[in-house]
Amino acid sequence: MAAPSMKERQVCWEAQDEYWKRLDENTEDASQCKKLRRSFGSNCPQQWIKYFDKRRDYLARDYLKFKEFEAGKFQPSKTTAKS
Repeated sequence: MAAPSMKERQVCWEAQDEYWKRLDENTEDASQCKKLRRSFGSNCPQQWIKYFDKRRDYLARDYLKFKEFEAGKFQPSKTTAKS
């Protein structure tokens, strides 16, 4: 696979940003984001899509943990509590 050009990278990042924004706006109904997902998929290398999807999952989990901590509901894991 050849490295994407600067223009191709820019198009990929913009497609990813639009898709994630729509997902954030439609947390209850991700089916409204299908068109943007296809655009994201067609404008980015497959390896990047896998990376971006994992990154979003990790960021979402970290955000939820932060919100729980902020609300005083955070429970440390058993291994963390022992340290």
